[in-house]
Amino acid sequence: MTRQTLIAGATIVTMDAAGDLLSGDILIEGERIAAIAPRIDAPDAEHVDARGRIAIPGLVNAHMHTWQTGLRGLAADWTLLEYFRWVHAGLATRFRPDDIRIATLVGALGQIDAGTTTLVDWCHNNPTPDHTDAAVEALAESGIRAAFFHGSPKPDPQPGEPHFSEVPHPRSEVERLRRGRFASDEGLLTLGLAILGPHYATLPVSLADFRLAREFGLVASMHQGGGPARTPGGWEALIEAGLVGPGVNIVHGNDLPDALFERLVGLGVSFSAAPENEMSQGHGFPVTGRLRALGAAPSLGVDLESVIAGDMLTVGRVALGAQRALDNARSRQETGAIPSTSSIPVREALSWITIEGARMLGLEHRIGSLAPGKQADIVLIDARALHLQPVHDPVATVVMQAGRGDIEAVMIAGRFRKHAGRLDATGLDTKLAELAASGSRIVRDLGLRQNAA
Repeated sequence: MTRQTLIAGATIVTMDAAGDLLSGDILIEGERIAAIAPRIDAPDAEHVDARGRIAIPGLVNAHMHTWQTGLRGLAADWTLLEYFRWVHAGLATRFRPDDIRIATLVGALGQIDAGTTTLVDWCHNNPTPDHTDAAVEALAESGIRAAFFHGSPKPDPQPGEPHFSEVPHPRSEVERLRRGRFASDEGLLTLGLAILGPHYATLPVSLADFRLAREFGLVASMHQGGGPARTPGGWEALIEAGLVGPGVNIVHGNDLPDALFERLVGLGVSFSAAPENEMSQGHGFPVTGRLRALGAAPSLGVDLESVIAGDMLTVGRVALGAQRALDNARSRQETGAIPSTSSIPVREALSWITIEGARMLGLEHRIGSLAPGKQADIVLIDARALHLQPVHDPVATVVMQAGRGDIEAVMIAGRFRKHAGRLDATGLDTKLAELAASGSRIVRDLGLRQNAA
């Protein structure tokens, strides 16, 4: 008999056209949501009393370099240029497969603990297949739903070696991964490509990488920004070649000129912003408002735990606050007064960290909202807490007041990975000690000094 779970009496924020319920039940059968209604009679189901809780779709972290978990906080005072110097050309080169494994494992568990059910692991520190496999196995062990975006390292070249911008994405690795764990697109783990793109690669490399992603039916995601482009006019050449459209994902994109930005949005390119990190490191203001002006929306990501906290509720709140501030300032400049009402409702901000992340991955039919037939990726927020009462608007409570500590339960594909406030993970103390030892060795090997606690 298929396992059944009944989440009963919750305030349900579905992020679906069917609407929300101030009090309702969610019936889960196996991996999927079977029904959502004011009351469901399911005597054989495992009963979860969710009165006083707010049920929301699992959060989607659309961009994070999970391999940097062991470097948490190390780059907090670095600009983007310092980050390139000390991380890609330095710290990254000291990682062994075991370092990638423990960082990815603890990073993924931390995401679950904070309410993320889907993680886009943008892994660009995998110089060998062993590094790649270590990351993938760690994601599988964590139990998170993950899109593993296979990337490539960016060290300074040694004498006789080509610059990383001149090296196409390794086709043999994509083929190997497609033959193995990623042979299907229906499991908890799916595959994408973290390619260089025209900002960081030569035109021949960009053309080859875009074609590779299209051939294998994979999302092609790339950073855009951070200094001058390696290939000026690269986007125009890729568009002319017919390679730009849905399935292409740009991370950041802050410095794209307006005409090109509008053209990319019109072609169906998705954008993933990392608002807190972008403003901290010097990328510029997030593209949220520029997308909204064109009728589009961003997905959001943490980006770097070496800089900021890995909490998607905070990421959503920062994105909302930043764009409201820009809109308010523009109104003052143009009219001499603040707007008559807020430019962005809180529900829209919640969509950026749920359904828009799912849409970027092409998985909106499976995740990102709560509806019968979808995967049971559900987060329960304990709204009885002192700092959350009274709840006048559950969406506002989630977006503007709730935090990591309020997340009581996290279900992924019908299985609780966090329940009653406790993460379902064994040996956490051992894992954390291993992570600390890994991070300390990497920092020490590069000769950086750690500040004492």
